[in-house]
Amino acid sequence: MITAVFFDLYNTLAGFQPSRYEIQSEALADFDLKVTPEGIIRGYHLADGFMSDQNATKPMRSLSHTERDAFFAEYERLVLSGSGVEVDPALAGEIWKRIRKVEYGLAAFPDSIPALQRLREQGLTVGLISNIHQDGDELADSLGLLSHLDFTVTSMEVGAEKPKPPIFLKALEKAKAAPEEAVHVGDQLTSDIDGAVGVGIRPVLLDRDGNHPGYDDYPRIETLNELAHVLENLA
Repeated sequence: MITAVFFDLYNTLAGFQPSRYEIQSEALADFDLKVTPEGIIRGYHLADGFMSDQNATKPMRSLSHTERDAFFAEYERLVLSGSGVEVDPALAGEIWKRIRKVEYGLAAFPDSIPALQRLREQGLTVGLISNIHQDGDELADSLGLLSHLDFTVTSMEVGAEKPKPPIFLKALEKAKAAPEEAVHVGDQLTSDIDGAVGVGIRPVLLDRDGNHPGYDDYPRIETLNELAHVLENLA
């Protein structure tokens, strides 16, 4: 029996506005470099996987200033590599500094609130689990999501990032659910899928960008509109 459903935030319930392609393009114009929308999707897939692996070993919040600079230089290099643009670490670091000057934020995806509403109407407990060093309620409220969630859990609150167990265990505690009664939906294989499986929660991969077309280890969906059918099968 499923009693609770947890969600990742970035690229699951919310994404960048303007788009990642627009953000990169604005910054790259200063360096006479060009990327493609498809290449940005490929590049961010590589870069976000790199971040998930980093959080699994030495969390971002624990990196020194020098280590963070090196990390984001490599992150940006991976983003650009998706479009076949190869730059050295020094230039990648300069591009990242320029990107930080671009005004952008997060916005909820169109299918997020309807999906949350449907779940709560069915009597399920709905929670947010995010690797972000920020108050979860404040962040969810800024995105218009808070009133559609029963709780939020962030790495700032718990002191541990996905895929480490404590952040998932905190969500189970808040939901008053056993691991086998919960489902976690997210876009990252390491942070979300491996992390959930590690504590006995059933995972669902949300593959909005089509980065894992052949994935079949666990249920895979491309929009949250498909989630209800998956939950029916799991139940």
